[in-house]
Amino acid sequence: MKRALVTGAGGALGSAIARRLARDGFHLYAHASAPSARLDALVDELRAAGGSASAVAFDVTGEDAAAANLGALVDAEGPVQVIVHNAGIHDDAPLAGMSSAQWHGVIDVSLNGFYNVTRPLLLPMIRTRWGRIVSISSVSALTGNPGQVNYAAAKAALHGATKALAKELASRGITVNAVAPGIIASPAADAAFPPGRIAALCPMKRAGTPEEVAGLVAYLVSEEAAYVSGQVIPVDGAMT
Repeated sequence: MKRALVTGAGGALGSAIARRLARDGFHLYAHASAPSARLDALVDELRAAGGSASAVAFDVTGEDAAAANLGALVDAEGPVQVIVHNAGIHDDAPLAGMSSAQWHGVIDVSLNGFYNVTRPLLLPMIRTRWGRIVSISSVSALTGNPGQVNYAAAKAALHGATKALAKELASRGITVNAVAPGIIASPAADAAFPPGRIAALCPMKRAGTPEEVAGLVAYLVSEEAAYVSGQVIPVDGAMT
């Protein structure tokens, strides 16, 4: 059984991805920045549905903590061959009024978190000659969005990292891709986007579902997607 790590698994999108990958037969490591009842409930749900899952908790912005936790995981259970980088935060403000903490906080989770999680898992994955790495980006990185210079910058940087790492790993049986969701239904999106606003922004006149994003992730980590690498694929209802 191949092992898959989904960071930020406690949210609407992360939990949908975790459910789909567990259903598809991966042992699922559901990650959060700290232990929580929500994370435990997700793991219990996945197991009750017949899947294999366990919880892992560490702060992706802490390089040493991530390396220690992931190193111990690999030593105990073997290589993680699928990484879904879903952990990310918003801290929006116009750049003229954006604090240093807002800038660095968003960059630390989305971009530095990618490095802190990927690097400790990469050599064990390479030795298996099979792997899948998927980063969850955003339509904001493709089109820009006022008030989200920090978020757009972090996610756009993941696009460059995706393309470069895909070339580094192309001969090793490992693919590297990014998925860029548009407006996806969640409690946060529902609060930020009234239905009329979504209809104005999205040609499909609706928000996407977490399951629609999870379906693309499931394809990208499958055997069928072995020749798809270095791509940034929007899931945005024709917004871009």
